[in-house]
Amino acid sequence: MFSALEDKELRIVIDAIEEVKGNEGDVIIKEGDQGDCMYVLEKGSLDCTKVFAGQTEPTFLKEYQPGEGFGELALLYNAPRAATITAKSEYIIWKLDRDTFNNIVKDAAAKKREKYDNFLQTVEILKSMDPYERSKLGDAVKEEHFNKDHMIIREGDEGNVFYIITEGQAHCTKNMG
Repeated sequence: MFSALEDKELRIVIDAIEEVKGNEGDVIIKEGDQGDCMYVLEKGSLDCTKVFAGQTEPTFLKEYQPGEGFGELALLYNAPRAATITAKSEYIIWKLDRDTFNNIVKDAAAKKREKYDNFLQTVEILKSMDPYERSKLGDAVKEEHFNKDHMIIREGDEGNVFYIITEGQAHCTKNMG
């Protein structure tokens, strides 16, 4: 979510984000409440549960680990909290308010999605994808910049990254010996 931010925008978010420490058993988000912030877990583990229609007991959905964010859906869609998040241990989370999220993160993510979607529509091999698939691919794109004469991939290396050149040129060579 934060990968779409320019350095200046990222600094604004870092200045606005607030550290929150807590203990096992704390309810950080309660299903049905109005959401006014999102969180990123730094330390500890949190359980995510939801009470589904026709049930009285919550259903375990997932365990959040450090580095994962949550609570953004209420901000994105101005909807009540969809689940309850409860601390399994002492924790440190970082809290980002709605205004900063909407004015910085949401706008940057929308601009990134539009930019990549527009570009991906022009890539011949991806033209058969439907708009939803293309938007999901765009969300996964990580932009990288390389200097002139930098070797991006080397013959024989494991091929675990798919590159698309958006700007500039690359030269391909093959070892024939």
